Parts: sequence; C-alpha cells; structure tokens
Amino acid sequence: MPDDLTPAQRDDRPDESRRARLSRIFDEDAELYDRARPGYPTELYDDLVELAGARPGSRVLEVGCGTGQATVPLARRGCRITAVEAGPRMAALARRNLAEAAAPGWVEVDVVTAEFENWPLPEQPFDAVVSATAFHWIDPAVRMAKAADALRSGGALAVVRNQHVWGGTEEFFVEVQRCYERFDPATPPGLRPPAAAEVEGLDHAEEVARSGRFGATVFRRYEQDLTYTTSEYLELLRTYSGHRALPEAARNGLLGCIAGLIDGRYGGRVTKRYLFELGVSRRR
Repeated sequence: MPDDLTPAQRDDRPDESRRARLSRIFDEDAELYDRARPGYPTELYDDLVELAGARPGSRVLEVGCGTGQATVPLARRGCRITAVEAGPRMAALARRNLAEAAAPGWVEVDVVTAEFENWPLPEQPFDAVVSATAFHWIDPAVRMAKAADALRSGGALAVVRNQHVWGGTEEFFVEVQRCYERFDPATPPGLRPPAAAEVEGLDHAEEVARSGRFGATVFRRYEQDLTYTTSEYLELLRTYSGHRALPEAARNGLLGCIAGLIDGRYGGRVTKRYLFELGVSRRR
C-alpha cells in the first residue's frame, strides 16, 4: 500500500486509532488503486538484490502486498514469495496480476489474505521481509518483533516508503492549498511539501534501533517526476485514505476545486514529484 502523504495531509504517520481506521479504506476500490498508484523505480529492485538479498531462489515475505505492484517485479526476478494482504479485494487483484504476468520458469507466489499481526508465521524462516509503503499501517507494537521473528539470522527487513516532495509543477502545489483549506478544515494554513533533502528516514531508523533486533539501517533514495492529466490526478487522489475519509460533500467539493485549478491554470496537466526511500536492516 503506497503512501498517503499529500500537500494537505500526512496520513502516512497516523495516530493509532486513525491508523486502524484508514488502513482498511484502500480495499474499497482495489481496481482504482491498481490503476492510479505509481510503481517503483527499477533501481529500487536492483538495490533490493544488493542490500536485502532478494535474488532468484530467495525466500521473501511481503507484508501488505496491495495489488501486487512490488510483488510482480520481485516474482519476475525469481524470488519465492509469500505475500500477506489484509484486504480481500486487494489480495484477489494481486493474484490476478500475478497470473497475468506469469511466464515460463515463473515461481508461484502464495498470496495470503490475512492481517499480518494475526497471521501465524511458518516454521521455515525467510531470507527477506519486504514491505512496500505498507509497513506504517501495521500495528507498531507488533511489526518490528514479528518481522524479526520471520527472518533467519542475518536476514533483511526492507521497508519502502514514498511521499510527495517539492518539485514538479511547483506553483500548482502552492495554489492548490486554497482548495484544501476550503474543504478540509484540518489542513494547516500555508502547508508546503518538503524538499527531498529535508526528508530523512530517522523515525524508521530509530524504531529499528529501539527494537534491538536489527543492525544499522542502510538507506537508498530515488526521486521521480510523474505527469498527470486532470482526470488521472483526480483518480490518484481518490486512492488516498485521507481523501476517501472526508465527508462526501467535502471530498466532491475538494476534487472539483482541484480539477478547476488544473484545467483553468495549468492546461489540464500537472507534474508531481515523488521521493521513494528504501531502508534495509539486517536481523542480528
């Protein structure tokens, strides 16, 4: 499940009650999620091989596979994957995407519909636990210890996070705050996306260190600009849990305001800059 960080909301770090509620919202429209959410840079998978050992034949546990956006590329690289996904619609779509992508020599992927917190770990440990923009939705009281328990000694926990950062059509992301401030009263006034250089993975590294189960975390970062038409950008926003959680009238008003801005001032197209961050930690 990719991030929910938008110019107006920071739902990628929700408090516990909000986390539990919003984590279930992605499953409402799995097809839209699969169509609108961006994939991950090729370099990220290369680094998963180098840093986490996610290579042909390795046993990989994927936590929160969503519709399989990271699962399919990992399977193509010959990993033996068990993917755990809490949303039944998301899990079903992941199975379909994997079946459509299958090729000769393909190693079958086991997609399990379950909450990771309650899923019983198999006896045989994994070489790597991978979670692509989903780890923050797992109960923080459970996720580090259970990830460590799932790994062999020296196995790797690889957590991918992404968020919107300053760049792309910069003036649009200044102006669009008026729409958020009008229709979402929780929006801080004058909020701006951070510059990529200002975004650090210290919170994740500190959580890893506090667990006492892993060594130091190694980070790799990747920036990517993606251009959207008005309709494509609105589809993307409809996949964000913070937008979906708004009352219907406020959500429709917000999306209408954003559409008018893109069409009226930006020729029907805007570019959004993403920062993808990979953090890899080895089990002690």
